[in-house]
Amino acid sequence: MLESNIGRDGRTTLPKGVRDALGLQAGDRVRYFGHGNTVRIVPVRPIHRLYGAAEYDGPPVTLDEMDAAIADGACRR
Repeated sequence: MLESNIGRDGRTTLPKGVRDALGLQAGDRVRYFGHGNTVRIVPVRPIHRLYGAAEYDGPPVTLDEMDAAIADGACRR
């Protein structure tokens, strides 16, 4: 179990194990979601960190083709 102290100003440092598990780097932001006495910490991913997250090896497609594929997928659900 990981712990950290809260300073007089209300700040704390996320333990290295938590930062590593969330893939956080210096300067990254996190978002807090509270429910009762439980809080979830979720990394906020800047758009530039998402580059290359979804690989596509097929031929280039137009925006109209993408929109049609999205609409088709939405209709199936």
